[in-house]
Formats: sequence, structure tokens, C-alpha cells
Amino acid sequence: MSHNETPGSVRIRTDDGNEWRFASIQKAARFYDCNRSNAVAFACEDVDQLVSAARRVLERDDLTREQRQEIAEALSTRAVSFDVETEVSVTTKGEM
Repeated sequence: MSHNETPGSVRIRTDDGNEWRFASIQKAARFYDCNRSNAVAFACEDVDQLVSAARRVLERDDLTREQRQEIAEALSTRAVSFDVETEVSVTTKGEM
């Protein structure tokens, strides 16, 4: 979306079962110590960076599978869950 296509405002529905959204926005505003609009924008920008950082940590070779699972569980949220899988590959002599 180009700059001239940016709307003047964006509405977030907080009725009809979405009341939790307002509470989450309020919590973010307190966390970032700013107004609700900036809090939403900051949280949106941060989530991509935080998920990327979590993925890098979970992919580290110096962690055991148990440590990765504990970290994945600790970092999982309502909207993002991290799963740790083990890949097993087999190479036969003919493939070398």
C-alpha cells in the first residue's frame, strides 16, 4: 500500500465477543507507555522481530531438545505457538 492509499483511521472491533481486544490494547499502551494507537503499531512491528528472534534461539545447536521444548512452551502465546521437531535424515553409500 503506497503512502497515498493509507487510510486516515483504522477501526478495531471490540464488540460482539471481541472485548478482549480492547483490554489487550490497553495493556499494550501501559507497557509501551503511550497512547492506544501507537501501542497497536508498536506491537505489530515488534511481533515480527520477536518471532524471528525466538526462531533463531530455538534453532541453536547448543540447546538440547528438552531445552528447546521448554523455551517453545514459554514463548508460545494465544496467537503464536512454537513447535520443536526433530528431523532425521538417512544417507546411503550410493548417495555419497
